[in-house]
Amino acid sequence: MIAALYVAANGSYIGLPGVEPWDEARDARLYAGPWPVVAHPPCQRWGKFWFGQPLHVKLTGQRKKMGDDGGCFRAALHAVREWGGILEHPWGSHAWPYFGLRLPKREGGWIPAMDLFGGWTCCVEQGRYGHYARKPTLLYSVGCKLPELDWGIGEPRLDPAVVERMGLKRAKRLGEVGARGGGKDSAPRIGTPTPFRDLLL
Repeated sequence: MIAALYVAANGSYIGLPGVEPWDEARDARLYAGPWPVVAHPPCQRWGKFWFGQPLHVKLTGQRKKMGDDGGCFRAALHAVREWGGILEHPWGSHAWPYFGLRLPKREGGWIPAMDLFGGWTCCVEQGRYGHYARKPTLLYSVGCKLPELDWGIGEPRLDPAVVERMGLKRAKRLGEVGARGGGKDSAPRIGTPTPFRDLLL
């Protein structure tokens, strides 16, 4: 059995044999074992726009606080260290330096996380496993056999329709992930491709 923490209620981890999903309603911060975990803690307050949507900030002057995720990342890190498993977060996550995890190379390869728990870390693109964008992703693992992954930095995957509609400059500013879906919980953006999910499991 594997516990899938911080997953969408209608996402790719639901209904799988041998997987116990913990969605927002169940509150994965309360997970107390005994199975190893695959953890997808929320990234909004740790990412590039941790302060909030730029236009909203400009109009209101209201900025979010970096790391203000209700303790989700800290709890996910504890679960991985306590029960074994893997945690994923976007490349550029401020949680890595905040929690003292060594930053891996963008082009890939497992390296020791230099923590006290024997953790390992790497960066891999979810685009190599079916995501529409490259979506470089940080992984942190404890107590697992580390697989050889499809490493490397791929070519940018800007949506041609967005480039045509908005121009190349604005499309680059939006980025590959931001060009589809909408809102913080947009399934196309945050969804885990099935081959990548299976790899994590």
